[in-house]
Amino acid sequence: MDNKSIAEEILKNIGGKENVKSVAHCATRLRIIVVDKDKLNNDGVENIDKVKGCFFNSGQFQIILGTGLVDKVYAEFIKIVGEENKISLKEAKASGNKFQRAIRIFGDIFVPIIPVLVATGLFMGLRGLIVQEQVLAILGLTSSDVPASFITFTQILTDTAFAFLPALVCWSTFKTFGGNPVIGIVIGLMLVSNNLPNAYDVASGSAEPLKYFGFINVVGYQGSVLPAFITGILGANFEKLLRKYIPDVLNLILVPFLTLLVSVTLALFIIGPMFHSVENYILIIVEKILTLPLGIGGLLYGCFGQLLGILGIHHVLSLLEINMLASTGWNLLNPIGSCGNIAQAGAVLAVAMKYKSVKMKQLAYPSSLSALLGITEPAVFGVTLRLVKPFIMSMIAGGIGGCLASILGLKANGMSLTGIPGILLYLNNQLPLYILVSVITFVIAFGLTYMFGVNEKSIDKENTK
Repeated sequence: MDNKSIAEEILKNIGGKENVKSVAHCATRLRIIVVDKDKLNNDGVENIDKVKGCFFNSGQFQIILGTGLVDKVYAEFIKIVGEENKISLKEAKASGNKFQRAIRIFGDIFVPIIPVLVATGLFMGLRGLIVQEQVLAILGLTSSDVPASFITFTQILTDTAFAFLPALVCWSTFKTFGGNPVIGIVIGLMLVSNNLPNAYDVASGSAEPLKYFGFINVVGYQGSVLPAFITGILGANFEKLLRKYIPDVLNLILVPFLTLLVSVTLALFIIGPMFHSVENYILIIVEKILTLPLGIGGLLYGCFGQLLGILGIHHVLSLLEINMLASTGWNLLNPIGSCGNIAQAGAVLAVAMKYKSVKMKQLAYPSSLSALLGITEPAVFGVTLRLVKPFIMSMIAGGIGGCLASILGLKANGMSLTGIPGILLYLNNQLPLYILVSVITFVIAFGLTYMFGVNEKSIDKENTK
């Protein structure tokens, strides 16, 4: 079935063109806001060739197609329903309940930033690999032979994104909330101005914060997220308010001036001191939970963390991961979260091997590979969650793997890469441990699912399809 036929079949099974309010897509899913939910034919959609599953979440009917294919089907779908049905930013934010819309804001703001932080983590990993004594010894070198200029060059690659993180956060927040992104960038740069004591130097004790009014400590906010996030929200909304009331003839002069003045004043004297402390407390609490004795924290997150994506609240983790990396240079969530993805891969492979249904095998085998590469939607929504027991087995295996990762003290130097690509975040002495934990998690998930996660009734039911 070609891409056009897939698009036509999808449209047929969701109630036709008149039932499509708007459509968009993400990395793996076609996301459709429909007029009447009762017209959806889930079974019909799932039986379409190359469709890996479907579900209704956050006010959208989401059809899992996988990376690459979703772009092509979306292009054909738009040709049928018309360009006017492309989802708008306003519609995307309005779909779902208040909690879902609030959580989606995190995704809107942090997802555009993540690729840069992923690249930064890879740079850190490659530098760590290159300067290892064992690697240098192969070339007949020692650490003293590494030129200082090379280290400086790598520091430019690894330190810049986090040093200017507030600028990235403010830019993305202004863009998301309808403000001028350039004003957002400038506000973020002001938060890390060279005229302010560097946050890292203050934390190490080598610099003192500026004292205003005798009790307000003012510092730069290098590597900080929450102050820039809150400032961006307030600044963007304040800018829109100014544009509404200031005459057009004065708009160019007064709006940027007042937005910058008010936003930076609030950021340095109120928002920054307040939310930087909140940020630190949140980070401390999360790290305390993840490092609980006997790997209990890893067990809990490895097991129940897989539910976050289903509930649509996984974008909150981006805030925590970015905070960890900016504050300590390490990410404790990644290795545990990776266990959950690998567990899905093991569970789905067991389903593929146990079922005789050709359609299930066609769905499960590529979904298992996709999960190993870090994309779990096809595995979760197409296989394990639909069959229930395999999902429970993957939660158990993910919890065991997460517990082991916590006990071994695994930590990544980046984010967003899991499974096989996640190896790039452990190019140091932790790599053997990461591989060991991944293999153990995969084997447990496969074994539990193969023995207990698939019952004969469900097999017979699927084999009749």
